[in-house]
Amino acid sequence: MRLAFLLYHYVPYGGLQRDVRLLVAELRQRGHHCRVYCTAWHGVAFEGVDVRRVPTAACGNHRRSQRFHNWVRADLAKDPVAGVIGFNTLPDLDIYYAADSCYLDRTLRERGGLYRRSARFRHFAAWERAVFAPDSATQVLLLSESQRDEYAQHYHTPPQHMHLLPPGVAPDRRAPPDAPERRKAVRASLGVEPQELTLLFVGSRFFTKGLDRAITALAHVRAAQPSVKSRLLVVGQAKPRRFQRLARRLKVAAGVEFLGGREDVADLMLGADLLVHPARTEAAGTVLLEALAAGLPVVVTAGCGYAHHVKAARAGILLPSPFSQEQLDRAVLRYFDGVFRAECRSSALQYARLTDLYSMQRLAADLIEQLLSQKREVVAA
Repeated sequence: MRLAFLLYHYVPYGGLQRDVRLLVAELRQRGHHCRVYCTAWHGVAFEGVDVRRVPTAACGNHRRSQRFHNWVRADLAKDPVAGVIGFNTLPDLDIYYAADSCYLDRTLRERGGLYRRSARFRHFAAWERAVFAPDSATQVLLLSESQRDEYAQHYHTPPQHMHLLPPGVAPDRRAPPDAPERRKAVRASLGVEPQELTLLFVGSRFFTKGLDRAITALAHVRAAQPSVKSRLLVVGQAKPRRFQRLARRLKVAAGVEFLGGREDVADLMLGADLLVHPARTEAAGTVLLEALAAGLPVVVTAGCGYAHHVKAARAGILLPSPFSQEQLDRAVLRYFDGVFRAECRSSALQYARLTDLYSMQRLAADLIEQLLSQKREVVAA
């Protein structure tokens, strides 16, 4: 089949973009022709994939997204495909891969009435409705049960239109046999001392993922345990200036290292002592499962889609809602205990061995083939 994939931006280190890359690779391996529409592409192009860059110059994200949709729709009319798979909420999709949480739910919880009267809100709320309304023909691939509950609550989406996927951790995230040696090597390359407690933060949307909370926790635990060295490694492609100012204000700037986007996240997870993920919202959170596969203990807000895996694995601490900085501080302090860290690490590795955390792309490709075949049968009838 000829398939088209739609996403606004491709960057090499984003979680959504990683899912696009792995899913496209799986479908290409099955013999399908894959085309990707995007406004910007950063990083190495996919082998054998037709990437079409869409011009969208305009003021405002909602105007750019409208131009994106109009251009893609015109191009597909001239060069049709068997199925259109979107990674952003857009009208006219056959399948939507729901990598994000519900926009309407986030807006009602986090934004005031003035924002909800804006053209931006009306635009994106209407486009989300175009995907999830009961009369929509779009089939949805979900990453977590919390997403399903949110969309059903706000849009009454029919259950038969929503398909829950299993996790999809890349195999290279598993702790290798030489994990202890790689841990020593990565810590040495970063100048981390053997007994230094190393916190790791991974995510490109720093505020959404709670980087300010993690920096504040570092400041508080350093004050509580001044005799123990500790630092925070920050991995992600985002503007750090705001968070660098916060670190300076809290007097921990020397202990917060912004590493940018990295290819060696698997090694960084082996070298760290704790993944700190106090996200404000997170539809799934594949980074949590990658940490389990690497044997890295986790502190996470319970609202993240995959947080239940951390609890089931007994590999970390879940912070209840509403968020409390004091609870995060206490949770991080708990990991100053080396015995507790070792217990969490052992439990994480066992859970990752016994639990299917790796089959998302295969099953997502199965569903895409099945759903598009059913569509063809309906059209033919």
